[in-house]
Amino acid sequence: MFLKVQLHWNVIIAAENLQPEGLMLHRAIIVRLLSDFAVKKATKDLGYFLAVTTLEKIGEGKVRQHTGDVLFPVVFNVITFKFFKGEILEGVVHKVLKHGVFMRCGPIENVYLSNLKMPDYRYVPGENACFMNDKMSKIGKDVTVRFSVIGTKWMEAEREFQALVSLEGDYLGPISTPDI
Repeated sequence: MFLKVQLHWNVIIAAENLQPEGLMLHRAIIVRLLSDFAVKKATKDLGYFLAVTTLEKIGEGKVRQHTGDVLFPVVFNVITFKFFKGEILEGVVHKVLKHGVFMRCGPIENVYLSNLKMPDYRYVPGENACFMNDKMSKIGKDVTVRFSVIGTKWMEAEREFQALVSLEGDYLGPISTPDI
């Protein structure tokens, strides 16, 4: 779920942003690193980038010939979020369809729970469509559901993951309903 990873990136500081004071240069490198980090969003191997935890090292800058910009090799630690097959997680339903529901879990927006992977639940159509079982347990919009991850798929164009999940197993299913 959460991973601590050490990354080695290159940070480019534009020539006009260079200051002779060491503290301002250090600040400019950190600001640029955080900006680049925010744009990156996620990778297939590491998952979603959540936070930079520590800046380990800033290497010696190298001037780029044609632009005058300076490239600094940087080593830093980050926290990432990634699903793994078999993992038990919780998500909040944001869309109910006849054939299943879509949930959000952390930064992942497309967690799909098919009606085929909800044993004993049946679709109940209407204005507030939901899935319900014989014990009146309900899976609908804004309900928190505990699930098991069956598989994940990396979508390169969107730079995000999709996940297929199941309620087949012990202690899986709705765990809270929205306040009314």
